[in-house]
Amino acid sequence: MAATITREQILEALRGVKDPELGRDLLELGMIKGVEINGSDVVLHVELTTPACPLKGQIERDITAALKTRVPEVNGIQIHFTAQVRSGMAGRQGEIPGVKNAIAVGSGKGGVGKSTVAAALALALKEHGAAVGLLDADIYGPSIPVMLGVSGQPAVTEDQMIQPLEAGGIRVMSMGFLLPKNEAVIWRGPMLHGAIQQFLHRVRWGELDYLVIDLPPTTGDVPLSLAQLIPLTGAVVVCTPQDVALADAIRAITAFRKLRIPVLGLVENMSYFKCPHCGERTEIFGTGGARLLAEQQGIPFLGGIPIDVSLRELSDQGRIAEVFSSDHPAREPLLEISRQLAAQISVEAAKHARLPKLEIIQ
Repeated sequence: MAATITREQILEALRGVKDPELGRDLLELGMIKGVEINGSDVVLHVELTTPACPLKGQIERDITAALKTRVPEVNGIQIHFTAQVRSGMAGRQGEIPGVKNAIAVGSGKGGVGKSTVAAALALALKEHGAAVGLLDADIYGPSIPVMLGVSGQPAVTEDQMIQPLEAGGIRVMSMGFLLPKNEAVIWRGPMLHGAIQQFLHRVRWGELDYLVIDLPPTTGDVPLSLAQLIPLTGAVVVCTPQDVALADAIRAITAFRKLRIPVLGLVENMSYFKCPHCGERTEIFGTGGARLLAEQQGIPFLGGIPIDVSLRELSDQGRIAEVFSSDHPAREPLLEISRQLAAQISVEAAKHARLPKLEIIQ
């Protein structure tokens, strides 16, 4: 007569199986949501900390190996994955209601494609199934509306909250929606602070897993205001391979650290050019600099984005979302960078998130 497999045996076998990024037990993290046993077959329901989890395959292999080794009576194993992004904001001073994580995207200088990267990362996270918002905090030079092809005057609700516009499946707010075309913003620091405060706390963002914030290309008033107003989960620094850009990236990293904003990683834009005709790869601005800088600074290198004429054209035409609806050369690099970023966000959020109560469905 075959031995009966119990729920307790399965749970005991899973003890010690860890989330590779968080380094903590899956049971402790509340990621095992259900155990179903049918004879010698087991079905597990596992809740990841992000729909963009880059190590889902490893988690699946580790669970399978643990069950087969520790409960040899198990024959078939099925693992059903869901995802629930953990909040790094909840319960902290300055939290934005409904927003789980806020991520600033900055650079030490202009011209490195920071806004393009911010918009593309927001769209990539949405592509994975996350709820995403994008705040254009570049008050002096808002470019997000152009890239996303969205315009119009945001509505104001009865309780005086601003309703963000939507583009490509993400919620968007920008000073560009509030100004007449080609009008310049000439403001001192206190006025900038006030505008950022309004965009963070007077916009009805709704329920978001990630709010991506595109910063101005400096280390001035806006990052300081953000650090004072909300508990940022962290920041991403964008650079290009040239030495001068890397030097400015160091300054951006240093500035975030002085503001006690965790640096989630470094993205290298214009990393290389791949000929669309022969496939030859050329490192126009050099190679390896950003990865080496990340290692020297002790931060993750999230990945590189190729130079591509069509990416620039799509951005200029307000069609950047089309990168993810085609076999565009930048699609896979951006999706991979977003996976690595989501993993780092989960690690940082875990330091502040309240662990879910361990309730495993029979």
